[in-house]
Amino acid sequence: MNAPRFIASKLRFKGKIAVLSVAISFFIMIIAVAISSGFRREIRSGVSTISGDIQLTPSMLNYVSEDDPVNASPAYLSALDSLPGVEFVTPVVYRAGIVKAGDLIQGVLFKGVPDRGDTVSLGVSIPSRLSEILGLQVGDKMLTYFVGERIKVRKFEITDIYPSIIESDESLLVRANLDDLQRLNGWDESEISALEVTLEDAYKSPARIEQMSGEVGTLAMLRSTDVDDPTVATSVIRKYPALFSWLDLIDFNVLLILTLMTIVAGFNMISSLLILLFRHISTIGTLKSMGMTDRDISSVFLRVSSSLVLKGMLIGNAAALLFCLIQGTTHWIKLDPANYFVSFVPVSVNLPMILLADALAYGVIMLLLLIPCLFISKVDPARTVRAQ
Repeated sequence: MNAPRFIASKLRFKGKIAVLSVAISFFIMIIAVAISSGFRREIRSGVSTISGDIQLTPSMLNYVSEDDPVNASPAYLSALDSLPGVEFVTPVVYRAGIVKAGDLIQGVLFKGVPDRGDTVSLGVSIPSRLSEILGLQVGDKMLTYFVGERIKVRKFEITDIYPSIIESDESLLVRANLDDLQRLNGWDESEISALEVTLEDAYKSPARIEQMSGEVGTLAMLRSTDVDDPTVATSVIRKYPALFSWLDLIDFNVLLILTLMTIVAGFNMISSLLILLFRHISTIGTLKSMGMTDRDISSVFLRVSSSLVLKGMLIGNAAALLFCLIQGTTHWIKLDPANYFVSFVPVSVNLPMILLADALAYGVIMLLLLIPCLFISKVDPARTVRAQ
């Protein structure tokens, strides 16, 4: 029979405050991890939608104008499609425009993509923020001016309004059909503004994106022919450095929260364990007088403390996952997109990260609990048994 385990099962210590403290700490830790993962997922998804993960654009030229097209089917396209990590390559056309609605005007960026499934001639999808600014709704006509060598005017029809993600009022993206923008620029079907490379999820960490950007740029340079237009590869990291710096700041804050909450839970458990030891000081003296070592006695009380930590951890995890389920389906906690890039608190249950946070926090708390166990070696069995 395992004596420490048997004795631990017989000790009674409710420790409700300790369990509650641990539960709150783990709740905050899991929420922090989920929100960090949520921000990273939403922002990376939004950036990929706007500009892909890597762009191949005309070298040193303004790819938003009507004067600098590149070949839609360069010689290296098949090699690029088969490059490990590349999910798909999309030809796109960009053009800046000015939308007028009544007395209101707003600068926007049009992005033409193939196969939008829009059967309406000159049909476009606009961001919800543009709808709010100009009061435009599905079915409305959107009068737009394009400034170049001469001013061109087009009247688009709004077929869809999509949620604005990581877009400010100065950079609103209107999604249009590729062929509509090619005709606007006077281009044929082989001429585009850029090729956008979207990577597989496993390749979307900042380091992997930068690595893939170098590989894509090198491949485009080595495999291009004399008839191909020179292009440069630009990663989304370099295109939106402020966004990824902001994500790094969030990760640092999450690490700080995990550390603080682990320390708080650990010191609360230390105080609870000390209370437990003081209440059972006579039991400690009796066990010592019966020949049990300090290590075995510490094991008894660590087992009791471990059960309290695990109970609090399970309660905190369950509450956090319930919160994530509610927030993920209802988005009831809102944010100001001008400051946070998204309009709600995003959550993503990253199970490996949650399990890792649980394991590390549990390990640190149990290590901290070794401190009060030093008290056991100071207990004199002669005094405690006589006092009893």
